Amino acid sequence: MRALILLHRWLGVAFCLLFAMWFATGIVMHFVPFPALTEADRFAGLAPIDLASIKHGPAEAIGASAIGGTVRVRLVQRSDGPLYLVSGSSAVKALRATNLTDGAVPTGQLALEIATDYGRRRHLDASRADVAALAAYDQWTVPNGFDLHRPLYRIALNDNLGTELYVSSTTGEIVLDTTRRERGWNYVGSVAHWIYPTALRSHPAAWSVLVWGLSLLALIGATAGAVVGTLRIGGERSRLVSPYRGLQAWHHWLGLACMLFVLSWMFSGWLSMDDGLLFSTGKPTAAEAASIAGMPMRDALPPDEIQHLSVQAKAVEWFAFGGKIYRRERFGADQQRVFAAAVQNTPPAPDRAYLSADDIDAAASHLAHACNRAVTVGSSDNYAVASVTPNAPIFRVVCGDLWFDIDGASGVLLDKLDSSRRVYRWLFSGLHTLDFPVFTARQTLRTCVIVILCGCGLAFSLTGVVIAWRRLLVYFRPPEPSVEAGDDR
Repeated sequence: MRALILLHRWLGVAFCLLFAMWFATGIVMHFVPFPALTEADRFAGLAPIDLASIKHGPAEAIGASAIGGTVRVRLVQRSDGPLYLVSGSSAVKALRATNLTDGAVPTGQLALEIATDYGRRRHLDASRADVAALAAYDQWTVPNGFDLHRPLYRIALNDNLGTELYVSSTTGEIVLDTTRRERGWNYVGSVAHWIYPTALRSHPAAWSVLVWGLSLLALIGATAGAVVGTLRIGGERSRLVSPYRGLQAWHHWLGLACMLFVLSWMFSGWLSMDDGLLFSTGKPTAAEAASIAGMPMRDALPPDEIQHLSVQAKAVEWFAFGGKIYRRERFGADQQRVFAAAVQNTPPAPDRAYLSADDIDAAASHLAHACNRAVTVGSSDNYAVASVTPNAPIFRVVCGDLWFDIDGASGVLLDKLDSSRRVYRWLFSGLHTLDFPVFTARQTLRTCVIVILCGCGLAFSLTGVVIAWRRLLVYFRPPEPSVEAGDDR
């Protein structure tokens, strides 16, 4: 017991402020998530493609990119002309559709022109825009998803909202937007919660080890406190009694009341840093991505693809799926058509906005054997993953213990769920964000429960902060000078 008390006491002294910060910032994060560019905002800034100026087809772009393996090709319009974006598993290459020269952004002036054109299409005030910085990392671009686009141009619009746009130096795409309000709230939300200072997070391995270690020590301290708090509770005249008084009694009772939530929240927060250590990652392999494509795309693309494009399209994508080549034309964030390359001259069927279950089954036959027929996954499914395209269907193919989730809008293999990953979904997402069915169907209730639980955890942690401060004052207070007998000084 004494060992547990000492362990809880000194880990509590070390981590009480961190506990309080995690609970307080958790509330903020629920209302203001980390800045991200929504698909609707991204599309709002795109212009229709200037088809007349395109001189080369997507097959030529693939060859000029020198990117091997399974690739996808996108065609978009930039302020300086149409552009092919050829992407593989670990690389992306921008090529001008007029002459297949490098389409990267070499200067801040071009980045400014791209951002200004984008901002105006979104009806943002871009009249005072200027280049704020060119940097590989800053506070809002530390996630790994930006790695292919670094360094990034940060363009400050200097408008009333304090909007800043980030332009990829690799592709010239707008990959992020932030506002003054988002940045301010995230400093006291996500940045603090994830211990996300740029200098640390720009070194992913060091950041991961630090947060993993801190979370584990915090969990050990909380567990020791839960054991001590439970064993120290007593009984007197048919009622529970705490051996503590004053603030320590408040800490004891609040700890017992919040024990299950605090332990589950700390445990699930620690699991957020698992990244394959204890559970599978759910990330499809490159071999699985190649299998679902079923064929290399460059030699199978029809040479006259450009002649069939709609003049209203704001983005076009070519991809291999299930041994066929598909062209995806997008007119808005949630408006698109999908065409099979073998029937380019056939008018699209009314229901051909997305891939069908038959298309998914054909691709799944390349992916694994003995798979069940593809079924549509509803938004209420406990394991559902969302498509980037709003309202697009997600198809699930069950192959024995493996579940594969495929985006019906793009044919992308989104997720691979084995039994380990399905358990992880509940132990992390369920416990940490309370996305249990009873709450996801009632978002207002979920918000209230999260705020109340985190508020209780914060109150509990603050009592620990005061107790720790008093403990440190006693421990480090210099001893009183002794007065010898007969010494009248």
